[in-house]
Order: sequence, then structure tokens, then C-alpha cells
Amino acid sequence: MRKTDLQDIGIIACPGGIHFADEVITNIRSIAAKKVNSQLAGLSKKYKIPEADLLKKFSLNRDLFTIKDASPQQNGGRLIPDFRVKTSFTRFANGEFKTAMETSIRGKDVYIIQDLANQYPIIINKTSESHILSVNDHLMCLFTTVDAALQAGAARVTVVLPTYPYSRQHKKKGREGLTAARMGQIMEYMGVSRIITLDIHSREIENSFNRLRLENLHASYQILRALSEVCDLEDENLTIVSPDTGSVERNKFYALSLNKPLAMLYKERDYSKITASALDNNITKVYLLGDVKGKNVFMSDDILGSGGTLMKAMENLKSWGAEKIICAISLPFFNGEAVEIFDQAYQKGLFYKIIGTNAVYHEARLLEREWYISANVSRLFAKTIFRLSFNLSLSTLLDNRDVINRLIKDKKRQK
Repeated sequence: MRKTDLQDIGIIACPGGIHFADEVITNIRSIAAKKVNSQLAGLSKKYKIPEADLLKKFSLNRDLFTIKDASPQQNGGRLIPDFRVKTSFTRFANGEFKTAMETSIRGKDVYIIQDLANQYPIIINKTSESHILSVNDHLMCLFTTVDAALQAGAARVTVVLPTYPYSRQHKKKGREGLTAARMGQIMEYMGVSRIITLDIHSREIENSFNRLRLENLHASYQILRALSEVCDLEDENLTIVSPDTGSVERNKFYALSLNKPLAMLYKERDYSKITASALDNNITKVYLLGDVKGKNVFMSDDILGSGGTLMKAMENLKSWGAEKIICAISLPFFNGEAVEIFDQAYQKGLFYKIIGTNAVYHEARLLEREWYISANVSRLFAKTIFRLSFNLSLSTLLDNRDVINRLIKDKKRQK
């Protein structure tokens, strides 16, 4: 289906994803306005017609070829819609969810945004009562929303999940499930065409789908931009460290982009023990492949849950002589008392900064910490949604080496 009208894009924000959706919508409107203004300027110059007159012609043409009643809009508002689909959500006393569209979405290209990791109180039933929803609650709310959108006649439904559910359950070591694959298969069975997510824990998850497409975005540019504000990217003393074998490719990308050496940590774990907190993890031994003595360390990982793995890595790096330690996390959950534990570690000088993206919603409890830096990825998602809607290539978004190289060159010129 070829999209030719901005009016055909609809964005639904589930209760957990409202904050992220607001930022994405703001960015999509900005992108759309830039494209429209560029087009108006080009056509005005080509045909010698004032932009204001062209805008009137575009609006008139659109109203002439639609069966909907035309309503007067000012300043080209009809060319740049709000994109948001008015939707009502209900949470019943027994925990069930209900979603209803409050406006027609028939024939629209619909994007449903849900933050499954949102741990903050949410008001759902248009009352003052708030609820803290679990991952499973957010999932059921998402499923009812997908169903409602398809029942309402949406032409295509894309689910936008900054955090992919159950992503760490992607391989079997015994009598256990492959739940990461099942999550996508459930959505595929329901009729979802595509999932957009960030730094999925394992690329193999996508192999379990038949027709559903998964767009796995990367926050490397946003993270490096944040890193450049607190660290000299040209620092000869900077070393990249992979916190485990599963993160080697991610950190190798940073090492190659910054032209820095790469070291790696290898961990042995006692899998009979479940990690309870950052101070009580199941890591038994840690080995270092490389050299960090006297070095400033940058270390990147995809997920921070309780923070135990990262805390153990930083403790060992310090014991081996590392100087400043800066960590980047794509999905910073900070479950339980992780924030307070990292506060204590920061006071002890265990690390310098933690960079996390806003793919997981957080409030002042984390954002106001001196040691925490938030990297905004909402525009990355907005660009992806805009390009998908018009069947444009995503290659420069999925492979962002060129924009990272430009960032590094700009930083060199500023020195």
C-alpha cells in the first residue's frame, strides 16, 4: 500500500506509552512540516507561484478529492495533521482491559505505541485513581488495542515497542520456553504487520516469524552524541570494554567507530541462583581479555534490570586499575532499588556516568541524578514511522555509521 497522504497516518498511544508517544508525535509533525515546507518552496520557485497560494491550492485539491466534509483549517493545518487517534481505555475491577476507538480509522496506517517497561502510576479510566501496571498488564492492554484497531478497519497495524517483551527468553538450556518468539507470533497471528523496537536482545527472535517484519533500531548515534558531551571522543586513553560475550558486536561497533581498542569481560555464573538485586547477583568469576589499567573505559549493554551484572563489571574494572568508567544502556529499567544502589556506587567513585535512553520512561527519581544522562531516541522512532508510511528506505536509520562519522568529524572541527 503506497501512502500519499499524511492524513492516512494514525498513532495510538496506550496508557503506558503516552509519554513516549507524545515525543514521537511532536517529532513526526516537525518532520512532516519540514518536508511540506521544502516541497512548497521548491514548487513555488519552479512555477513562480507564491507559497501561500500553493498552500491554498493543495488544501483545495485535497478537499475536492475526498468524500469527507471539508472543515476550515488555518496555517496549512490540513496538511500537517495531529496524527493522534482518540482512544479510550478501561481497566475493570478484575484486571481486564478494554480499548475503543473514538474516531474512524478505517483505511489508515495505524501505529500503536506501548512502553511495556513503564513502572509508574497510570490513570486509565478517566478518574483520579492510578495503577502501577506490570509488563503483563501492559501486554494485555496492547493486545486489546491491536484487536480494536483491526476490528475498526485499520489498513495496516504496526506495533511500536521501545522494549520488546520477554526478549531475554530467546534460547533454551533445558525444559523452558522460547517466550520471546511467542510474543511476536501472538501479535503476528492477531494481524500485526510490523514491530518497531530498539536494540532487541537477540536477533534470532525475528527468525521465528512468518510474515511479520521486525525493524530493530539502534541508539548508537544518540548514545555517542551524549558521550561526546562528557568525554573527549579523541581521548587516546579511552578503551571500549564489552561487559560480556553477548555484547561484543555492539561494543566492537563503538570501538571501530571511535578507532579505539576493545577489551572484553568473560563471566561465569551460578544459574541455580536468581539475581535479586545489584548487590546480590549470580556471577561467580569475572575474567578480563585486554588491558584497562590507567584507562578511561566506555562500556555498552542493551539491558539494565537490577543492575547486578553492570555493578560487578565496574567493580572488577576498578580493581584492575580503570580510571573513569562510563556506561551506556539502551533499555535502562532500573528495577527495584537499583537507583539507590547506583547512588551508593557513584558516591564511592565506582563509575563516572551512566547514559540511558528514554525508550523506558522515567521520572525525577532517576533523571535528576547527577550521574545519569538521558539520550532521546524519540526522533529516531519518528523518522522510522514517517519513512515506513511512505514506503521509503530505512537503510540510513538501521545502519547509522555515516551519521556517526559526521558527528565525530564535527567534534574534531570544534576542538
